[in-house]
Amino acid sequence: MHIHSATFVISNSKRTACPEDGLQEYAFIGRSNVGKSSLINMLTSVKDLAKTSSKPGKTLLINHFLINEAWYIVDLPGYGYAKISKAMRETVHKMITDYVTKREQLACLFVLLDSRHEPQEIDMDFLEFLGENGVPFAIIFTKTDKISQAEVGSNVRKFKEKMLETWEELPPIFQTSAEKMRGKEEVLDYIGTVIKVINEND
Repeated sequence: MHIHSATFVISNSKRTACPEDGLQEYAFIGRSNVGKSSLINMLTSVKDLAKTSSKPGKTLLINHFLINEAWYIVDLPGYGYAKISKAMRETVHKMITDYVTKREQLACLFVLLDSRHEPQEIDMDFLEFLGENGVPFAIIFTKTDKISQAEVGSNVRKFKEKMLETWEELPPIFQTSAEKMRGKEEVLDYIGTVIKVINEND
């Protein structure tokens, strides 16, 4: 899978205002400051497509980017702690829940986890929520250049062990680094495979 065009289309706060052209959507979500925007920019090779910030909680809207004029990358608000009001947190939570559980065009939700940390309860709870609601998802460990490969391997292994306590099988898992361009081909090839499978079954 190669991306030859990536264009920002729309930002909005409601699922019902999202594009209705029927194109498949591949959404990205994670805790605040997990490196979501940097990853999207790396995947698309467009430096400032998704706005990056060192300030957690910058993405508070559903952002659609049209890829190859054929499908969408969707940048979702981060879940968990961010320096926003309680009312805004509740609004964002409702926005995320409504999109991931009711958006028919959602082909896969990529859940981003910081490879520097061991399994976090907030992440495990979110994955359980996805499982309970039948949301198709994959996992991307980000920032793998920030620690040694041994540490990355250890944290990924602990995460898998933790997940297998309640899951019968693991979802697709990828390791990436936006700075080192690591994992780009693997993630895009997976998206290409899902696109092909869905198109063949239509």
